[in-house]
Amino acid sequence: MTPGDPARGDRPVRIVHLHSSFSLGGKEARAVRLMNLMGDRAQHTILSAVPGALGARDAIDPGIDVRFPTDAPSLAGRPSWGRYRALASYIYRFDLALSYNWGAMDGVMAHRLFWRRRWYDMPPNLVHHEDGFNEDESVRRNWKRNLFRRHALGSAGAVVVPSTLLAGIAADEWKVANRVHLIRNGIDVAAYAGGPSVAIPGLERRPGEVVVGTVAGLRKVKDLPRLVRAVAALPGHVRLVIVGEGPERDAVAAEAAACGLGDRLVLPGFMAHPARWIGHFDLLALSSRSEQAPIAVIEAMAAGLPVVSPDVGDVAAMVGTANRPFVARDEDGFRAALSRLVGDAALRAEIGEENRRVAAKRFDESVMVGDYQKLYARALDGYDVFSGRSPGAES
Repeated sequence: MTPGDPARGDRPVRIVHLHSSFSLGGKEARAVRLMNLMGDRAQHTILSAVPGALGARDAIDPGIDVRFPTDAPSLAGRPSWGRYRALASYIYRFDLALSYNWGAMDGVMAHRLFWRRRWYDMPPNLVHHEDGFNEDESVRRNWKRNLFRRHALGSAGAVVVPSTLLAGIAADEWKVANRVHLIRNGIDVAAYAGGPSVAIPGLERRPGEVVVGTVAGLRKVKDLPRLVRAVAALPGHVRLVIVGEGPERDAVAAEAAACGLGDRLVLPGFMAHPARWIGHFDLLALSSRSEQAPIAVIEAMAAGLPVVSPDVGDVAAMVGTANRPFVARDEDGFRAALSRLVGDAALRAEIGEENRRVAAKRFDESVMVGDYQKLYARALDGYDVFSGRSPGAES
């Protein structure tokens, strides 16, 4: 490592995070959780390809050293040698570069183009995290982007994915099979055991009411109008709560008005700490065109909820055995699954309890953190940024 090696205790590890967006979603929540666990052993600099999308910063613990520079080269723009050189020069100031999703790929390409050039003494290792695709690649990847990814990832020390589906894509299409690391998302499962302690704004439970809930960024790939239409066709005692923010908020509200959903739809916006409120749902419903291993599914499972979802990503493999028939292969199956669970409280409870046990066994964050701990230590020449242990230090 560079002079001032953090393994000798001289200074914190300097990490630059290259994000497609830093609005709080699944990947951002995971990145922030890992930052918080690093404590004062790391100093973080965050770049977002969408400069104003910084909603996840509120979830960072107050004691974390984190910076959001306004003078850094942009992650978005037309490809050019000069722009990539400026990005590389900036990235190479750090001990470790962490990149996230397609929107950060220009930063990855800059790292690749100038890797081990003579005018850079020792560029940092780069770990790329890929969590899925937007609506334009939800069915089939763009071949031009795949070629770009394949070349850009040539200097990445590792490519991290949360699902078996994405691991296969990374190996077959991006040709990084020897560097793919499948690290499943995890959460603090125990935090969900106590039930809700915070109200959801706009939701007041009425006797006999059933609440269908979802947690999602309001983006086209989430296809929330589909969920609105499905719930609108259910009996009047069923309400829909969509927790999240994003550019499709008006489209979701317009669909609800067109379907006559009226006050049966609640849009409270973004809410932090889902363990405190997700228990107000009776079931979680996803409507996405593309997913990998959604954190919202794990959160619902930890809270003892059943899940209704299209058959996307690893969802069917994530949920308990009794829940799998409610992961639907087509639109009719999706509507039928919603209708059956809405009408059977005992079945919801049975499936939810199995999901809770599965979450505790497979998706507790201790497993996820341990995997990242080992991966980042390899990228930092053996220094464990989570514990502060140096290579050869006693356990």
